[in-house]
Amino acid sequence: MSTRTQIASLLALMVNAMIFGFGVIAILTVPSLNAHAAILIPALVVMALFASPVISWLIAPRLRARYWAQQGKAPQAAFE
Repeated sequence: MSTRTQIASLLALMVNAMIFGFGVIAILTVPSLNAHAAILIPALVVMALFASPVISWLIAPRLRARYWAQQGKAPQAAFE
């Protein structure tokens, strides 16, 4: 299993929670959406389930120091 896949699998849970949280807040605070919450919330769960692996796959390389070194923005050591 590649490092990117490992990072993406860890990120998928957090990304899923963020998508679901933002979606539920949007559904429950907008009155026109709130009337259809019984249908929209399960749809949101399915959408978040399919969207989170894709989004986490795109975010995963940015969490590696190698990416930032290639961009010319490598982090500096704290105690040089």
